[in-house]
Amino acid sequence: MEKNCGGLAALVRGTRVFLLDMDGTVYVGDEPVGPMAKTLAAIRASGRRVVYCTNNSSKTAGEYVRKLRALGLYGEGDLVYTSGMATAEYLRRSFAGRRVYLVATDAVRAEFAAAGVPLCAEEEYAGADAAVLAYDTTLTFAKLAKINELIVRGRPYIATHPDDVCPAKGVYPPDVGSFIRLLQCSSGRLPDVVCGKPYTVMGECLTARLGVPAACVTMAGDRPHTDIRFGNNNGFGTLLVLSGETSAEKAAALPASDAPSAVAASLNDVVPYL
Repeated sequence: MEKNCGGLAALVRGTRVFLLDMDGTVYVGDEPVGPMAKTLAAIRASGRRVVYCTNNSSKTAGEYVRKLRALGLYGEGDLVYTSGMATAEYLRRSFAGRRVYLVATDAVRAEFAAAGVPLCAEEEYAGADAAVLAYDTTLTFAKLAKINELIVRGRPYIATHPDDVCPAKGVYPPDVGSFIRLLQCSSGRLPDVVCGKPYTVMGECLTARLGVPAACVTMAGDRPHTDIRFGNNNGFGTLLVLSGETSAEKAAALPASDAPSAVAASLNDVVPYL
């Protein structure tokens, strides 16, 4: 424990930006984890920035901001950054001016269009230059058939993130990773690029946007295989919190790829070291 406290103190001292997973890290369901509002206020008051970093591409940044405000967890200078936003930035950089067939909710499609990504209408999908799979909670068979056709025809294929299931009360519903497997069965292909955690596209987009070196960023989350691996893959500090789906026993037996810089019962434990 003493060793871990020392690791946490050093981690916090070197951090200018905290990337925060949301569910399981700052709240569980609709309940903040302990005195989270006070913890976040202390982080901001110390001159450090709060960035909410989520793989869930079924919602826009604005939708997340509204939820965080309702919970009293969103403050001045904060940022929400989703795997959908990272994917839009990647497309704007790597497929500039090329039309995209995007499987996503209407709100997320509007967010991509506002970010400058040219989108094909449903009836124009065959002319798309790239196929993009987000977490579409309005998914239909027709959408699956269209993106499958584009993948089979060899169009560049990008997915927002790899999560198999989405955390929820009761039974977890299928997420993009499950759709990726379905499309692999029908098309024989996996995505050419996956943008979200634990991969590097999202990390590169974030550090460029924030203007900070990777060594000054800490990713805090409750999922070793996404949050912590993401931080490790991008050269960030990593803080595994035990307020979500990972127990202390599991934390003690993680492989090197998922081993954090420090472990804490919750994000609230950083306050004494700010």
